[in-house]
Amino acid sequence: MEAKASSKNVRQSARKVRQVADLVRGKELEKALNLLHFSNKKASEVVEKTIRSCVANLLNTDAGGHLEPEDLYLKTIYVNEGQTARRFRPRAMGRATIIRKRSSHISVEIAEKKDRKNN
Repeated sequence: MEAKASSKNVRQSARKVRQVADLVRGKELEKALNLLHFSNKKASEVVEKTIRSCVANLLNTDAGGHLEPEDLYLKTIYVNEGQTARRFRPRAMGRATIIRKRSSHISVEIAEKKDRKNN
């Protein structure tokens, strides 16, 4: 049994969110949520929220209603770049500099432990 969830246009650069995603990739669900909850990174809140949404997607299906959260693990998690908003800041001698406000897209997939190929 598998489920997916995604968060689009998160207002943080993909590079910073990837650092948090790398912490929890492939881990058991409870351990991953603990790591994210006690992390100091801003991106950990958004990643945790996306993972919880993915769990809710799985548990609310007909086939996933009997599953326990202890039986789940993070199958895949990846972060892609979103749109970049460009703003201009005045500089010396009448020039302007571009300020890039980056965003990212987070995709999460969870599965049952018995589906793991290592077991």
